[in-house]
Amino acid sequence: MSLGSGSKGNATLVESDSACLLVDCGFSVVELTRRMAREGRHPDQLSAILVTHEHGDHIRGVFSLARRFQLPVYMTAGTLKAAAGTSNLVVNTIDPHKEFQVEDIVVSPVAVPHDAREPVQFVFTGQRQSLGILTDLGSITPHVIESYRQCDGLLVEANHDPQMLADGPYPYPLKQRVGGNWGHLNNEQAAGLIRTIGTDKLQGIVIGHMSEQNNTLDRVKSFISPLVAGMSQVHYASQTGGANWLNIE
Repeated sequence: MSLGSGSKGNATLVESDSACLLVDCGFSVVELTRRMAREGRHPDQLSAILVTHEHGDHIRGVFSLARRFQLPVYMTAGTLKAAAGTSNLVVNTIDPHKEFQVEDIVVSPVAVPHDAREPVQFVFTGQRQSLGILTDLGSITPHVIESYRQCDGLLVEANHDPQMLADGPYPYPLKQRVGGNWGHLNNEQAAGLIRTIGTDKLQGIVIGHMSEQNNTLDRVKSFISPLVAGMSQVHYASQTGGANWLNIE
């Protein structure tokens, strides 16, 4: 479940029979607690926090939350080096090419092209089913395609419409960053990835990290809807409301 997705803050819950993982926390502890409470959850139920990279909309509340609830944190060495405020915390550095396990969930980091120190995304596997989370990358590599090809569920970003980005209010360097190979996937790129990995195995999909300035839900749906017409679970995550649970059986 996405608790909120976008440039103002990101947080995603991944649950199994025995574990509850939080992927990123771009919100304050108070706000994260409020968002979890909407779903009958509380931070003291979390098993660990996994961090994709050091940008503020993903890491802003991580260390305060971990310190408050005595939670272990997992991130790459590059992310740890770029971050601040990690004293008095249990931080586990992860290899971006080596899987690890948290309770009954096997976590496979996936290195992605993004303008951060050592960014990763994640594929989670439990009881032979897998869930992929894939945001904050500017281009689709063969490694990404191979890593997400067998997922039973997927959260993927469709960040921007290129024309809206070009015509929008961002300063030119930021437009270049967002739309470049180390920025974010646009709607067409997201659709191309879904088309490439195929939907036969997917039980459901969440589209996330949609820009509030440089995209619209209608534009995203014009690319995504034709690809997922027969899928029973299709969610579009918003900045304020996140998205409903994606259940993988």
